[in-house]
Amino acid sequence: MTLPAIPGHGSTLVVHDTASGERVPVSGRDGTATMYVCGITPYDATHLGHAATYVTFDLVGRALRDAGLTVRYVQNVTDVDDPLLERAARDGVDWSDLAAAEIALFREDMTALGVMPPDELVGVVESIDLIAAAVRELVDAGVTYGLPGDDTEGEDLYLDLAQADSFGSISRWTREQMDLVIRERGGDPDRPGKRDPLDPLVWRSARPGEPSWTPAGLPPGRPGWHIECTAIAADRLGLPVDIQGGGSDLVFPHHEMSAAQSEAIEEAYAAAYVHQEMVGLDGAKMSKSKGNLVLVSRLRADGIDPMAIRLLLLAHRFDAPWDYTDAALATAVERRERWLAGLSVTEGPPAEPVIAAIRAAIADNLDTPRALAAVDEWAQRAVSGGPGDPAAPGLLARALDRLLGIRL
Repeated sequence: MTLPAIPGHGSTLVVHDTASGERVPVSGRDGTATMYVCGITPYDATHLGHAATYVTFDLVGRALRDAGLTVRYVQNVTDVDDPLLERAARDGVDWSDLAAAEIALFREDMTALGVMPPDELVGVVESIDLIAAAVRELVDAGVTYGLPGDDTEGEDLYLDLAQADSFGSISRWTREQMDLVIRERGGDPDRPGKRDPLDPLVWRSARPGEPSWTPAGLPPGRPGWHIECTAIAADRLGLPVDIQGGGSDLVFPHHEMSAAQSEAIEEAYAAAYVHQEMVGLDGAKMSKSKGNLVLVSRLRADGIDPMAIRLLLLAHRFDAPWDYTDAALATAVERRERWLAGLSVTEGPPAEPVIAAIRAAIADNLDTPRALAAVDEWAQRAVSGGPGDPAAPGLLARALDRLLGIRL
């Protein structure tokens, strides 16, 4: 997917950094910005919460490129994990077949939404050796301990958080807040023998009926969840990455643990942590476990233009939670139609001022509602008629594609 050329360039992107609580500039190093965004666990179809996350970081990449930076973007896929194995067992299918089918649907949804693919989409299964190498580094650093695995002769390895001095600096949560959610977010706080209930699993020894691998220096088994991102980001991008991204439900424990693992072997993990807030339905977070999903593929099958779905997402700030409603979708459909009508005129108001307004809004912590409002005003003036610039509609159409990912 290529970006059309337009005159000028954007200014430095400033985004909210979860770890510091401040807005920080993303300037990259030596003309390059690195971005690592946590990907899907492929056991169900893409819902609007997923789509909001990947559209947001697509927007980040577009803004960085428009500011003159080269972007190196890596996204992982957790293609072996407990939820995937449980869903496959429930449905009587092979776990790897389920993963492949859901990854294909995810790619299809992202392409339809105009999301530029990452430079690399890296799965856990293809990365076992490099993840195992990261686990061995932790073992060699003396920051792990083992517990006997169930129904296995091997040991499960845990990170000893008591030796991670910076633990808690990403989320800035209290211990009470962490204890409240750790169980529902992949932790096992009640396991006997753990030094700290929050200590994360870095290597799970093989269990009967589960996939496992036997890398050098480790017992047969598979990676814990958090270590995959620490290892893949370090291998593909080098640490620290300029942006670690994902949904806000990953702030703790996932990004907290990813950073703790990295810093346990004396490497800072990320310069900035950027998080898409949750999308809800009927007052509850949209999630696979709750089943309250609005699926991108279902909206598309119902005849909703993907650009209307993207406009629905862009109509909300990335750093504020919001609830999906049918009325909000209808507004997005109408907005697409108004923009299309404006871009269809033979001449329109000058495009340069609205392009500048879009750039300024995006650079200011991804203020997409303000960017959309600028285009709304232009489109209304365009359809009102009157003398204008014949080149303006085409120039603005290219700018919407380049800056907002909207192709009309």
